[in-house]
Amino acid sequence: MTSTQDHPVTTGRRALMLSLATAGFAVNFWAWALLSPLGPLFKDSLKLTAFQQALLVAVPVVVGSLGRIPVGALTDRFGGRVMFPVISALTILPVVFLGFAGHSSLTALLVGGFFLGLGGTSFAVGVPFVNAWFPPERRGLAIGIFGAGMGGTAISALTTVPLVKAGTIATPFVLTGAVLALYAILAAVVLRDAPGRTVPTEPLARRLRDTLRLPVTWQASALYAIAFGGYVAFSVYLPAYLKSGYGLAQADAANRMAGFVLFAVVMRPVGGWLSDRFGPVRVLGGVFGVVTAGAVVQAFTPGLMPLGTVAFLAMAAALGAGSGAVFALVALLAPANKVGSVTGIVGAAGGLGGFVPPLVMGALYGELGSYALGLAALALVAAAALGFTTTVARRSLHQHHRA
Repeated sequence: MTSTQDHPVTTGRRALMLSLATAGFAVNFWAWALLSPLGPLFKDSLKLTAFQQALLVAVPVVVGSLGRIPVGALTDRFGGRVMFPVISALTILPVVFLGFAGHSSLTALLVGGFFLGLGGTSFAVGVPFVNAWFPPERRGLAIGIFGAGMGGTAISALTTVPLVKAGTIATPFVLTGAVLALYAILAAVVLRDAPGRTVPTEPLARRLRDTLRLPVTWQASALYAIAFGGYVAFSVYLPAYLKSGYGLAQADAANRMAGFVLFAVVMRPVGGWLSDRFGPVRVLGGVFGVVTAGAVVQAFTPGLMPLGTVAFLAMAAALGAGSGAVFALVALLAPANKVGSVTGIVGAAGGLGGFVPPLVMGALYGELGSYALGLAALALVAAAALGFTTTVARRSLHQHHRA
């Protein structure tokens, strides 16, 4: 019997759905990251303390991370065809509010930032949507390509401040709101859920409870908190590290951070593709081995050229590939009707995982005037993840194949 999965018509259709989902993820992530580049501007105009500025950037990230849990479960129930346009349209409201009224006070910024977090939940819509469209042996690459939409944060980082300088404070918000509106309309018209998609019938609370009992939920959450959390932490903290550790100018440090982010984004689909070929456990083992080695090298603060740069780019490549490999593991081990629920929890763990390292690095630098201990701690965590991958995760995969 021939499968419709291999019919030539569905190949183009799959590519269209993957492209639309990736575009939606990128646009929503662009909106989600709008406040971070404007932090210094708001600090000056509203006389914010360093803590208030950090809070302003943190609120959308926390909401966007934790919001993935209910949004992932709702996507299992209603599908990406409904959820992508809904999330995109709802995200327009805080974007427009922040552009025209929300930048007048810290309270208004925090309220706008809270609802801006909705854009960050789009990740938990796209993974189950893409997962259902592709056969198991191609899901790693497909979800990796979708995951490259996290480059939407780079669009925000590169365009927000220049747009404000070219126009007004409202300009980047108006532009992003317009793009979100266009995407919401396009998604509502063109997106379709995969034929034969498994729709759960149990209530939301019971599905979340059942999801929390799955071993893959906790295993993938731990691995993603380190892989994607490490990527987020470096993308946030790298400019400060390069300025104080190596005396680089702000612009030079920001450009190097952009290079780090871009390399990690490009490697995410590669991690998914390698997982399809060699299995996600092998890929994750290699990833955490590279991160351990890179962090050990960097703990000794070598010269930036070439050793420091090589260490950071190797870690960027590994963390990007690792983020892709974790969801290849989820695609293999999670039941079809719970992929969204598992993705929501794993995605939340990754987003929150990015919070802890900058706080630890900042505190250690404040106490000791050195980043060495923080990087040594990263090496230990990556080594622990390597041990966990080669024992617990490998055992789960073997049990799944036997079943």
